[in-house]
Amino acid sequence: MKKKMNIRFMIISAAAIIITAVISTVLFYMVLQEQVFSDLKAYEHIVSQIDPTELNIDKDEIRITWIDKDGTVIYDNEADASVMENHKDRPEVIAAQKYGETKKIRWSSTLSVHTFYYAALKEDGSVLRIAKQSSSIYRVMVNAVMIILAMSIVTFVLCATVAHLLTRRMVEPIERMADNLVLLDASNVYEEIRPFVTTIKEQHTNILNHAKMRQEFTANVSHELKTPLTAISGYAELIENGMAAKEDIGRFAAQIHKNSSRLLMLINDIIKLSELDDEELKIPFEKFDLYTLAENTIHMMDMPAQKQDVDLILSGEHVMINGGKNLIDELLYNLISNAIRYNVKGGKVYVETGMDGDHPYLRVTDTGIGIPKEHQERVFERFYRVDKSRSKSTGGTGLGLAIVKHVVAQHDASISLESEEGKGTKITVKFQPTGN
Repeated sequence: MKKKMNIRFMIISAAAIIITAVISTVLFYMVLQEQVFSDLKAYEHIVSQIDPTELNIDKDEIRITWIDKDGTVIYDNEADASVMENHKDRPEVIAAQKYGETKKIRWSSTLSVHTFYYAALKEDGSVLRIAKQSSSIYRVMVNAVMIILAMSIVTFVLCATVAHLLTRRMVEPIERMADNLVLLDASNVYEEIRPFVTTIKEQHTNILNHAKMRQEFTANVSHELKTPLTAISGYAELIENGMAAKEDIGRFAAQIHKNSSRLLMLINDIIKLSELDDEELKIPFEKFDLYTLAENTIHMMDMPAQKQDVDLILSGEHVMINGGKNLIDELLYNLISNAIRYNVKGGKVYVETGMDGDHPYLRVTDTGIGIPKEHQERVFERFYRVDKSRSKSTGGTGLGLAIVKHVVAQHDASISLESEEGKGTKITVKFQPTGN
């Protein structure tokens, strides 16, 4: 990759230098040409003030030709005028007689060179022509081209060197990423690719964390499934082999039923979490009354609450929210279920709906055992339990609040937890405004 980038950089540099050199040469020639004609015009102005035959001009400098109105050459400082052919048909002479002055570049049959001509019409109808041979001009051009060529070579070498250094600086971090992405320091890489490196590192870290979470989740699932399955298998085996006394069969069957129910709850929660983890899952949203949904959930949870000797109390107002009705029902179920499970005998669970400014909210408050401060940040993690023995004895799967967290995220809502050990817990979910 580094070699290809170097070659491409050098090709681009070479193309840019060649184009610049060509354009510079053309522009230089055009400026030089204009300067030559300007000098010739100045010469013509000086010469026209005096008799050209009296001038002593080096023939390598300029050529002066005085042409009568009939085309006869009166004077030429580089050739014998008497033997020169008639110049009446020369383009610069015709143009000067027609327009008063002219500038031409053409091939001179007399001197066999390209020549710059400036011709001006005099008052007596004759034409004074000043010419400069291209050889002297081309020498200047050759020198200029040699300088431009030398500068182009130097520029190309510098560009190739800089391209090599930049390519190495750009590619090295990528090569180091391939070797060890975690140890790569983004602050030491090329500034323009620093965001790219930072993003890749973040994505890599997220992938590792996600993989670690999945690994831990798989291990926890295996452990959680193993416990009730072992109990079910053990009790069933005792009954099957006739090792259970008649008076114990009912108790064993009750344990099998209890563990089967717990296993079913665990499987349902795992399925629900898997669905919520699916990023491509599109949940249909609808407007519905949060108070009415909470009321229905409380009626459904009335029997478990009575078993735990816990009162369920609904308060607040009818508020409309926009969301997935089944998911909010799942959220309500898990929050109220936890509030019942971790409550005390004779305790209460308060469910409140209302408005906080433009935001509808749901608040579930219990008078239960509370959550110690050091555990509060982790209670939304999967399979995290503050009191493992109490959770299992009351049928908890350790996934309820994890499901709540996912439902909150799906609705772009916010959740807050306030708890004090021995005094109870308050969880508030604040939803987005529903609009009109």
